Amino acid sequence: MAQTTYESISTKQTLNRVKEERMPFDWSINPYRGCGHGCSFCYARAFQSFIGMGAEDEFQHHIFMKTNAAEALAKQLSDTAAKFGHDIEAMRRSIGQVTIGTATDPYQPIEGKAEITRECLKLLAKYRISTSITTRSPLVLRDMDILTRMEDVSVNISLNTLDADLIRKLEPASPHPASRLEAVWRLSSAGIRTGVFAAPVLPYLTDGEEGLRELLSRVKEHGASFAMISLLRLSRDVKKWYMETLKLHFPEVVPSYRELYRSGAYAEEQYIRSFKMMAARLLSEYGLGWTASRPSNPTTGSYDPATGRRTSGLAEGIDSGHVAGADSHALSGSAGYKEGEERDREAAPHHSIRQRKLPQPAAPVSAEELKPEVEQLSFPF
Repeated sequence: MAQTTYESISTKQTLNRVKEERMPFDWSINPYRGCGHGCSFCYARAFQSFIGMGAEDEFQHHIFMKTNAAEALAKQLSDTAAKFGHDIEAMRRSIGQVTIGTATDPYQPIEGKAEITRECLKLLAKYRISTSITTRSPLVLRDMDILTRMEDVSVNISLNTLDADLIRKLEPASPHPASRLEAVWRLSSAGIRTGVFAAPVLPYLTDGEEGLRELLSRVKEHGASFAMISLLRLSRDVKKWYMETLKLHFPEVVPSYRELYRSGAYAEEQYIRSFKMMAARLLSEYGLGWTASRPSNPTTGSYDPATGRRTSGLAEGIDSGHVAGADSHALSGSAGYKEGEERDREAAPHHSIRQRKLPQPAAPVSAEELKPEVEQLSFPF
């Protein structure tokens, strides 16, 4: 098993402008580069080429930590506040929503020690910035004390299947699905808007109606107020690594993948149309529909509702930076997997999470009540 290297790097600005017009947010924060969860399909693997690295094993085992991220963010927000005459309300309106975790999982295992995401959250809370977090990890529960104080925050838990065996093969160090469902429940019970990103849906593996129906049913039971379903996108670099993983664990689907993705990064149009119809029907059936729309404001610009394209506007107060735009919300996001895996094994050999119902809290859970439970989560340090 490869040993993970952690390298500290500095950043000039933590808050980066998202120029990809399809994304429903204008600013992003990525406290790390690379991800310890090691999801084989993660689109962020392709970003490694920007720093002269490959999309293979290095993505999981060489993690860059932006150790001065909070310091840089504090300066950005302080400078912006000054430009607005320290009118925090005007400032927060101008910034709009900030999304944490567009090219890494902000709660990957090292965050348990580094606390870079936590320190950034404190600043966003201080300036009352609208914030969205995307993660695969229940480590997000550690920061309930901050999240419950934030004026406008939502958490998106990435979970594309309830099949724990499949997850272990394709997401080698990500949290167990039981732990992610519990995180959805704890967050929603505490009054935090929580949803699930069923992304990416993997053709021939997790795209069946029965499995998606079961997934949506369970996340609904656990308090999710919305869900997003997104199909797998395979850029050239990611495709190479993912196909090698399929050859190892699911060789029978490799020919079908080659045919489905023969034209490029996206599946064939007929497959996409058919899948979208099913996904829309299921989301409607479970009342979990979610429509992403970019905001309009004087500084970030206005958006054509028909195309989603920015039509005008120039961000003020924050230096314009560029974060490589994500093509789906399937964030590669290992806390909690071992804990859930052991519970399954105790219940029965090869016992699937789909065959058991997780206990429900009788009442909303406070951050203080959660503290002992969060401290018990298993982190590989």
